[in-house]
Amino acid sequence: MLNLVIDIGNTFTKVAVFNNDGLIKVEQYQQPTRADIDGFLNDHKIDRVIISSVKTEKQPWQALLENKFAVVYFNSGITAGINNHYKTPQTLGADRLAAVIGANYLYPGVNNLVISGGTCITYDFIDAGANYFGGSISPGLNMRYKAVNHYTAALPLIEADKNFTAAYGDDTASAILSGVQNGIKYELEGFINNYTNTAKGYNIILSGGDSIFFDTLLKNSIFAPYIKIEPYLVLKGLNAAIQKHND
Repeated sequence: MLNLVIDIGNTFTKVAVFNNDGLIKVEQYQQPTRADIDGFLNDHKIDRVIISSVKTEKQPWQALLENKFAVVYFNSGITAGINNHYKTPQTLGADRLAAVIGANYLYPGVNNLVISGGTCITYDFIDAGANYFGGSISPGLNMRYKAVNHYTAALPLIEADKNFTAAYGDDTASAILSGVQNGIKYELEGFINNYTNTAKGYNIILSGGDSIFFDTLLKNSIFAPYIKIEPYLVLKGLNAAIQKHND
């Protein structure tokens, strides 16, 4: 059975086709058009559609899908087998919920810490019993660089450098690199230690656009053996959600 899975994020929209659990195709757009969505429908005999969105307004192409399918809109009421203890589930970001659903679906019966690197960095822990209580949100990699430049009079806008490994900077540019990238490294290590110090067996699942960059930051840490990279974790969680929803 072919599922069309759409994740509308703050910056990009990801569109994917799954054959049951198998990911067949995925594309990323800043703003998909009706022709883009038509292309997916023409190339694949879609059976089910699920859409997740962090935006309140509907996109013009959504009417096309609503006319053809009983579209499932992902929301806090679709838990897909996890126990959601978040005090305000209606305010929980759809991407965060989908990510923990995906983690639990891919690695059931294990403690999973999901770290997603995008516009923001999010940390969400779901235990081996599929219990989710909440997580943490902090500024993302690019947001930090932009903030340093925007909120100061003289500091330049610097781009991330995956090859930067120095403990400190010896000029202004490298000092910013050290502050941002080492700051994130220490933050990652601190959060991982905090969430996993009482866990008996766990995975650290890196997802989002900066997942590979975070993996580089952690490659020499004691946590490296526990890391799994799942760049499409949110999409896989949405796919799991529609399958369990229909079941």
